[in-house]
Amino acid sequence: MNRYLILVMRRPQFDPAMVKPHQDFLEGLRAGGRIELSGPFSDKSGGAYLLLAESLEAALAIVHTDPAYISGGWEFTVYEWQAR
Repeated sequence: MNRYLILVMRRPQFDPAMVKPHQDFLEGLRAGGRIELSGPFSDKSGGAYLLLAESLEAALAIVHTDPAYISGGWEFTVYEWQAR
């Protein structure tokens, strides 16, 4: 498994109603052993999560099912992260 750092930044069209579905999505990934860390930034501009996936393509496939991604209210950036 590789680690992918997912940065999630709010856009002007951000819908606060999407926060709970996004959090539920992350909890599902955590329960499945796919998330190492996740959380919002203190300035409320967005957040990040550390996703475990087999490849960049697999990570993107997972990210593209995030309700926050689907809503279009947040900008997602995915990095393969070789942290130790």
